Amino acid sequence: MKGKIVLAGGSGCLGRLLQRHFAAQGVEVVVLTRTPQAGEVGWDGERLGPWTAQLEGAQAVVNLAGRSVDCRYHARNRRIIMDSRIRSTRVLGEAIARCQRPPRVWLNSSTATIYRHTYGPAWDESGETGACAEAKDAFSVEVATAWEREFAQASTPCTRKVALRTAMVLSADGGVFPVLRRLARLGLGGRMGDGRQFMSWIHGEDFSRAVEWLIGNKNFAGVVNLAAPGPLPNAELMRQLRRALRRPLGLPATRWMLEVGAFALRTETELIIKSRRVVSSRLPAGGFEFRYPDFPSALAQLVAKSV
Repeated sequence: MKGKIVLAGGSGCLGRLLQRHFAAQGVEVVVLTRTPQAGEVGWDGERLGPWTAQLEGAQAVVNLAGRSVDCRYHARNRRIIMDSRIRSTRVLGEAIARCQRPPRVWLNSSTATIYRHTYGPAWDESGETGACAEAKDAFSVEVATAWEREFAQASTPCTRKVALRTAMVLSADGGVFPVLRRLARLGLGGRMGDGRQFMSWIHGEDFSRAVEWLIGNKNFAGVVNLAAPGPLPNAELMRQLRRALRRPLGLPATRWMLEVGAFALRTETELIIKSRRVVSSRLPAGGFEFRYPDFPSALAQLVAKSV
């Protein structure tokens, strides 16, 4: 791949994955971040500024900006979570619209959480979106819906747009996998809640490869699920993780234990309890091949890399 890739909000875990992936191919990568380090470009994710010059002639812009949802959903955090996604998407749309040589494609983050909680067949890109009957995930779905609506409304006629409904990304270098690995090693890697809830995931390498594939596929636009073909119930996923780490036993966490733990860790149980059974039909139909299509193959690589 040739050209320049601009990663808005690219200093987090997913941004680092993409930086390494594209840099290894000799692609110029520009990171827009609120706290720039050497070689990075400052922006606030809200207002136009000198950073907009980086978009001129870019091969692609990938927007990863947004306050982490790993927090308590009190009023202030809800506002920050929502605003950080909506405003960064809006200002990128404004900047792209002003470009003399606009980026060829704009990939904007979304989330697989937009789909309805289910224990039934997996949702693909045509799946049913919305909050579950108990409305435990209402805020997350509201954020995802507003985020995609803002993206869809951006007027960028010369720039192809793709919304990335991303599942849990597994990487040995950060994110959720090191947390699950640590729990299992401490003997706490049992089922969470009743263990029936599905966990959709994608290996970090496949996430990066899929982003590259989407950038290069000139006919691909709209929503896409970045999720491996093999989502698993929580109890089974944790069992396989314990086996890979040679930890035969793992204490389960009941719903009330999760509530207490989430409060202590300043996070929300919805991140664990919601059943996200999501796959992609559009990626395989377009010819994309997962390097890690099932959890055992992904797990073997992740454990080996983290030894």
